[in-house]
Order: sequence, then C-alpha cells, then structure tokens
Amino acid sequence: PIPPSRILTFSITPSPSDRHDVHETGRRYKVVPSVVCSMCCLFGIIYCFFGYRCFKAVMFLTGLMFGSIVIFMLCYKERVLDTQLSVEASVGIGLGIGTLCGLVTMLVRSVGLFMVGLLLGLLVAVATLVGMEELSNSPPRSVWVPLGVLLGLGMLFAVLTLQWQRFFTTVSTAVFGAAVITVALDYFVELFALVLYLYERVKAAPRGRPVCWITWVVLGVWPALTLLGVLIQWKVTAEGYSHTKGESEIWGWRGYTDVNAEGCGLFILKVTELFIRERERLMGGGGAHTNVDVDYDCGSTTPLTAAAGPSLRV
Repeated sequence: PIPPSRILTFSITPSPSDRHDVHETGRRYKVVPSVVCSMCCLFGIIYCFFGYRCFKAVMFLTGLMFGSIVIFMLCYKERVLDTQLSVEASVGIGLGIGTLCGLVTMLVRSVGLFMVGLLLGLLVAVATLVGMEELSNSPPRSVWVPLGVLLGLGMLFAVLTLQWQRFFTTVSTAVFGAAVITVALDYFVELFALVLYLYERVKAAPRGRPVCWITWVVLGVWPALTLLGVLIQWKVTAEGYSHTKGESEIWGWRGYTDVNAEGCGLFILKVTELFIRERERLMGGGGAHTNVDVDYDCGSTTPLTAAAGPSLRV
C-alpha cells in the first residue's frame, strides 16, 4: 500500500501544465521592471494632464523616445562594424543619438509637431488593429496589413498635427500619457498580458489563448484616461496658453511677445535715422540736451553718449 504521505505529495504537486498558472497567480514582480513602471506611471500622468502646457518638454521627450528606440533596435539587432554590441553599449548609443533627436524636435517646431502627430497615428493604428481582430470574422494575417495601417495613419495624423497644432498636440499627449499609464497598470495586474496581446496584433499573428476579461478592463483604462486628459488640458492646464507666443519680453519691449525679423529690422532703421539726425544737429551747431521720442517703448532713459557732450536719450 502507498503511504498517506506519498498520496498527499502526489495530490498537492502541480502538473507541468499547471505550474504556469501557479507562477502567474503568484505574481512574482521584479525590482527593476517595478521601478521602471512606477516611473513611467508618473511620467504618463504629467504627459496626459500637462502635455500641452509643457510644450517644449513634450517636443524634446518625443524626439528622445523615437531616436533612442530606433537606434537601440538597430544597434542591438544588427552588427555594427562587424561587431555585435552588448545591451549596455546599445543603450548608451541610443540615448546619445536620442538626445540629439530630442534637441532637434525641441528647437525645430515643425519637426517636433510632425513626430507628435506620428506618435498619435501609431497609437490609433494599434487600436484599429485590435478592433479589426475582434470585430472581423476572418482578420487578415498578412504582415503588410498592420504595416500599411501603421504607416498610413501615422502620416495622416502627422500632417493633421502640422495643420491644427494646438488641438492635435493636446490629443496626442493625452492619448500617449494614458497609454503609458495603461502599460504600467498592465504590469502590476497581469504581468504585461495586454502588451503581449497588442504585440501579436501588430505582427498579425494568430490568437493564442482567449483574452481574459481582466485584460479588457485594463485596456478600457486607456480611452477613459484619454478622455479625462483631454478635458483637463482643455479646461484647466492648457487654458490661456499658446505655444506660438514668446514667454518673455526682449530688450524691455512691453507688449511684444514675439520679436520677428521684420520688427528687428524696423528697430535698426529707427535707430539709424536717429543717429543721422543727431549728427546733422551737431554739425549745424547747438548744445542743448535733446530728448528724441521713438515709436517703440524701450523703457530706458540712459544717455547713449558721454556726459561731456550733448546726449541722446531713447
């Protein structure tokens, strides 16, 4: 006869097929992914609710993200100078080139807006692929379908963002911030089950196991946070702010927030005309102190010449 302890051992030992479920139920989180997801959650909140208000930072971070990811994938997957780079070297090169891309997108507004619109189009394309998988009886399995959807919607929203900058920048930051928060939540709830499902949709791979209802609940957080982010930015954080206006006064010019090339040219012409008039007055004689009024309110009465001779105040 089999001892009772032996029977108990057989009854509580899970089979190999059940160990995977036990591992998932245990939710063994790792330190590094947990910290990264926590930081991404904070970053997503700022992006979702304060995206348009932090316009310059959004432009820089968008370029940094695109540049870093693309260069990292190229360096890590491909051989560079007949050498297979390590993960650390690929990350360093990706961050370096990504920083340069971020500076370009921050300083050149049109490039930054194009990248923000492209990001919005890619996220909308991912949502479209999920809808095609769930609503279609025979979803396409060709890799060209997700590629065409990603490129088509990405370019479409990039052009629309260049045309309507404020609206699509607000929507893009809200959508992306909500997506980052959803991914972080997915790690703590299901250990990236939703991310794996979305990755299968991008690859047009056949569906494996059926999707759990918890996954759909986590996915529903994305549109809910997107709507909330757009409303908060529209009514609170982005109200009264415009990225096309300057943020400081230049040379003490009150009432001018954006000094362009035409304004600088007019200023130079006025100053030149004043100096010509002063020179003619000095050559013609006279010694009294003269005040000259100009169209520009420069807010300064300091003499431009030495105190010994006649002075000019602007």
